[in-house]
Amino acid sequence: MDNQTKPDWLVENDDGSLTINFESRPPKIDGTEVKSLKMREPFVDDQLAADSAGSSSALSEIALISNLCEISPEAVRSMTMRQYSRLQTALSVFIG
Repeated sequence: MDNQTKPDWLVENDDGSLTINFESRPPKIDGTEVKSLKMREPFVDDQLAADSAGSSSALSEIALISNLCEISPEAVRSMTMRQYSRLQTALSVFIG
């Protein structure tokens, strides 16, 4: 995904991580509205750990996203699909 096609809410940081912004409808994580999340670039070990943690591809993806954003899998599962799709888009920048 190049800068021309990258959504406005997705920002690439100097360290290679991505910031995902949730402007109008931020998710609640541990009872607090979170207007942005930082997703670090994954290592191969992150993918291997996620694969072993989940019994399906969806559970593995949730495990990977939660690890990269340093939030619990439960926090990811409690997001709306619109919020979750932003995390999936960010992940696809790294592995797409």
